Amino acid sequence: MDSIGRLESLLMTHRKYPRLTVFAKRLAFLLSLLTFAASSHAALSSDQKVFRFNISPNGYPPYMIVDQGEPSGIMWDVVALISKRLGYQIVAKQIPRKRVDRMLQNGDIDGTSRAKEWTHEPANFLFTQPIVNIQEMFFTPKHAGVTYQSAEDLFSKTVVAHLGYLYPELQPHFKSGAITRFDVSKDRDMFTFVLHGDQFDAAVADLLVGKWILKQEGLQDKFTTSERGITSYGFRVMLNKEWHSFASKFNAELARIRENGELEAILASYR
Repeated sequence: MDSIGRLESLLMTHRKYPRLTVFAKRLAFLLSLLTFAASSHAALSSDQKVFRFNISPNGYPPYMIVDQGEPSGIMWDVVALISKRLGYQIVAKQIPRKRVDRMLQNGDIDGTSRAKEWTHEPANFLFTQPIVNIQEMFFTPKHAGVTYQSAEDLFSKTVVAHLGYLYPELQPHFKSGAITRFDVSKDRDMFTFVLHGDQFDAAVADLLVGKWILKQEGLQDKFTTSERGITSYGFRVMLNKEWHSFASKFNAELARIRENGELEAILASYR
């Protein structure tokens, strides 16, 4: 029997106690109001549009930063800004890379940050227009006395890379064995291994990612970078294929904030 039912029973049992009856009636009425309010709130919440955005357990600074109270970073800030303007509540999800594609296809999450070129089967997903360009560079310790400019410069060398990441320009050389690939699970570890391991020659990482990590670790003066990126990819939001309407509206708002300077302001705050 629920609370209101018990109160009604109490009323029947204690008719001879008028004050108790009045009190019980008032309490029953109050409980009814609370029950109605709770059910109304639940209905409202269930109708609210939600965008479940993957930021990964370790993030990808400065694009996604998860080691603070609230998520931040270039991609998070842009996606949160646009989602809010489209009437969505953005919810952060921390999904390991190996599970992201399957969960996105199944509809367990709605979007993640990705370049098309980093995706095994891009036709299975929907992509927004690029938010920012990823420029992959070679980072070399200054004490090595050499700066690598191209893949051919690293033949017979060992490159430290991020576990699970695709490097289309380097993949043929990894496959042939011309360049040895050594994988680590965190971006920060790439620079540690290259700086302190004599068997490693260079790290391959996005320019902004590398600069962010070296700044955080106080290692800006310990590395040199190639003069130009070995690759340049558009960093986008990768969506479940059912999100066509969202993608179209997202692209329109992205174009607007690019034109009015809001996007540049976000980028500048992480450089």
